[in-house]
Amino acid sequence: MNGIMNNTKWNEVRLAMYNLPYIIKWRTKDAKNGYISDWDVEWYYHFMIGGYKTIEWLEIELTQETKESVLNELKKIHVPAEVLESSVKVYGYKDGNVDYL
Repeated sequence: MNGIMNNTKWNEVRLAMYNLPYIIKWRTKDAKNGYISDWDVEWYYHFMIGGYKTIEWLEIELTQETKESVLNELKKIHVPAEVLESSVKVYGYKDGNVDYL
């Protein structure tokens, strides 16, 4: 897999989600062992525990209330991502082509 995010971009995502006036759920998949974390809502400390080096993807839950705000913030940061039905996945590693928001 190709690495496509760096610590600066991950930190921009973390701070953008933390600063939204909503509770935003997230989970990650570890590129090394395939572990998918439980859903979490704490962005300021929990998201950066262990660093960003092995995040294969970050999934952010989209609700009717939060969808527009979350996607607008991610577009400002210009991240490699895929919008799904009820979430958006931001990729840290991915094979093949990836679209950017």
